[in-house]
Amino acid sequence: MLSYRHAFHAGNHADVLKHYVFSLVLAYMNQKPAPYWVIDTHAGAGMYELGSEFAQKNAEFNNGIARLFAAEHLPDSLEDFVKIINSFNENNALNCYSGSPKIAESLLRTDDKLRLFELHPSDYQLLDENFSHKGRQTKIEQQNGFTGIKACLPPPTKRGVVLIDPPYELKDDYNHVVNCIKDSLKRFATGTYLVWYPLLQRPEPAEMVRTLIALNADFLQVEMRVQAPSLDGYGMYGSGMLVVNPPYTLPKILEEAMPVLTQLLALDESADFLIQYKIA
Repeated sequence: MLSYRHAFHAGNHADVLKHYVFSLVLAYMNQKPAPYWVIDTHAGAGMYELGSEFAQKNAEFNNGIARLFAAEHLPDSLEDFVKIINSFNENNALNCYSGSPKIAESLLRTDDKLRLFELHPSDYQLLDENFSHKGRQTKIEQQNGFTGIKACLPPPTKRGVVLIDPPYELKDDYNHVVNCIKDSLKRFATGTYLVWYPLLQRPEPAEMVRTLIALNADFLQVEMRVQAPSLDGYGMYGSGMLVVNPPYTLPKILEEAMPVLTQLLALDESADFLIQYKIA
């Protein structure tokens, strides 16, 4: 099933949380000189024009990155994230939104490597075009990232960050994430793994997170609810990130920033956030 196109949702509240946490992890990795790999299992198109027909259909970015872009007096970590997004735009005008591949590319150093997987043929073509300049640092493959990741682990550098954010169109995706993390930890126990998930009125997301936490690795879980669940039981009312083997600096940064971010992106008075972690 290949109907999902992220362009409809580019820059929404879930993207902001996902890419903000992702950028924090990469910034931490850059504090040490040793090179590392970044592996993105569901890379998407890499860059999204916010004036496109896809993005304008629901204009979800207006309640996401646009609010953050217009905000003042942000915590330093959020200000740094805005600067990353702004670097892909001109004259401080928000015309495009960078996906995780472009965010990673902007933060990687010369000896770091980027491995991108995208199965959808249209998004793969766009991703390849958006990285037409790529050299040896970046490799793009049109295949399921749940399968492709196996050949990347462990990376030769023994340092790595993996972002896993499937569309969850199919219930099987939740089990695929769990199996992927289990297998990846066997191959590369010290890697940092970031799993994005939606907050929905269905049991699968919470069950997946409980199963991943029960693996007994170090973890950090952050969730942001932007509105109350709908009365009809449908729709995403927030999202979360589970980071396996997180940087020890992450809790303090998020505890400072999440109250601000949640207030900025709130759609009603029920907006709230959660942070819990176990870091040895």
